Amino acid sequence: MTSKVTYTGELRTSCVHLRSGNEFITDAPIDNNGLGEAFSPTDTVATGLASCILTMMGIKANGLEVNLKGTVAEVTKHMASEPRRISKIEIVLSLPEAVSEKHRKILIHTANTCPVHYSLHPDIEKVITFNWVL
Repeated sequence: MTSKVTYTGELRTSCVHLRSGNEFITDAPIDNNGLGEAFSPTDTVATGLASCILTMMGIKANGLEVNLKGTVAEVTKHMASEPRRISKIEIVLSLPEAVSEKHRKILIHTANTCPVHYSLHPDIEKVITFNWVL
């Protein structure tokens, strides 16, 4: 088992990673009858894509001896209705400028082939922007 999710009432869940004991909560968003005081479940999906991209790029960068420390991903999730679902995830990455063109191409390919990217439904538009500015 990977995690345990408990419904705590008022459209909130408590999510525990069983191996580490780390925990986070989710709330339904304000536009869907919730408190909006924490990540919504769909926020965690969109954020998971960014986290996976950064993790996989980090693994590849280590092998290339490229330092990506300080790289930032800004995530915007767009929702559609009928049925209510994620329609688009936009991620803007700010990465170190000093990365060579050859390594940039490798890292971009790595980002676009991360496991979460492949796991999301193909109807979800994924817009990933790479800014080499740090």
